Amino acid sequence: MNDEIITRLKEIKIEEYIWIIYLGIIILSFYSNNLEKDYFLNKNEKSKEKYRDIMIIIFSILVIVYYYFLKSSIDDLKNIDNYSEERKEKVILSFLGSLLIFISGLIFLYLAIKDENLDVELAFN
Repeated sequence: MNDEIITRLKEIKIEEYIWIIYLGIIILSFYSNNLEKDYFLNKNEKSKEKYRDIMIIIFSILVIVYYYFLKSSIDDLKNIDNYSEERKEKVILSFLGSLLIFISGLIFLYLAIKDENLDVELAFN
């Protein structure tokens, strides 16, 4: 096998781990929704704090994952001269998408940390 195939297989293996991380995030999100509901229905302050802590954990993890994809896009961008014109356009668009998703992750993490009263709905995609 050539180096390009080996590199791509390593990337796929990392992406498989990321899918497992996403499954964990989904489970944490269901749990945090129940805590948020408990806070709003019963004014349970412990549920509120647990909810906020979990949201900070979720968005911290997501920022790390988003950074991985941003770095991968930056690496592709560094090799852009080796690509066809059609692929160059896709690499640039992929980089812009990765950058915007990373920025959104930072914003949501900031909101999770700063929003002590749960005034803002936080969501991730």
